[in-house]
Amino acid sequence: MTQRVDLATVMDRLAIDEVVSGYAVAVDDGDWSAYRALFTASGRADYRSAGGIEGPAAEVADWLAQTMTLFPVRQHLIVNRLVRLEARSGWPADAAEVRADFLNPMRLAGPEFDGSVTAPNFVAAGRYTFALARTAGDGWRLSRVTVQEKWRHVSG
Repeated sequence: MTQRVDLATVMDRLAIDEVVSGYAVAVDDGDWSAYRALFTASGRADYRSAGGIEGPAAEVADWLAQTMTLFPVRQHLIVNRLVRLEARSGWPADAAEVRADFLNPMRLAGPEFDGSVTAPNFVAAGRYTFALARTAGDGWRLSRVTVQEKWRHVSG
C-alpha cells in the first residue's frame, strides 16, 4: 500500500470510531436527534436480544426515548473494537463493520430513586455489530446496529 492509502485508512478508522463513540454518547445523554443523525436514511437498529425492538432508526429512537426513562443514570462503555473496512483494488471501500463489546451500567428509576443515589443497580453487557456506509454529504453513518446482549445483572 502507498502512504496515501494508509493515511486514508487511518482517517476512515478515526471517523468510524467517532460515529461509534457518538452513538454511546447520544444514548447515554438521551440526545435522540443526535442518535437519528448518526444513521443513514435507511438505517436500522435491532435491540431484540435485549428485550427491545428492531426497525428504522427513527422509530427505534422514539422507542429508546420512552424506554430510557426507566434508567435516569446510564453509561455505555464500548470496548474491544474490531474495525473492518471493505477494500476493493487496494483502496478502502464505502462500507465498514465494527464489532465491539459493551458494558452498560445503569440506575433503574423507581419510587426510591430521588437522584441522590446514582450507583448502578442494573448492568448489561454484550456485543454490538455496527454496519457503516460512507455517505456523500455526511461521511460515515450507521446503516445498521445490532445488539447481542450476553448477560445482565439486577441488584437491589
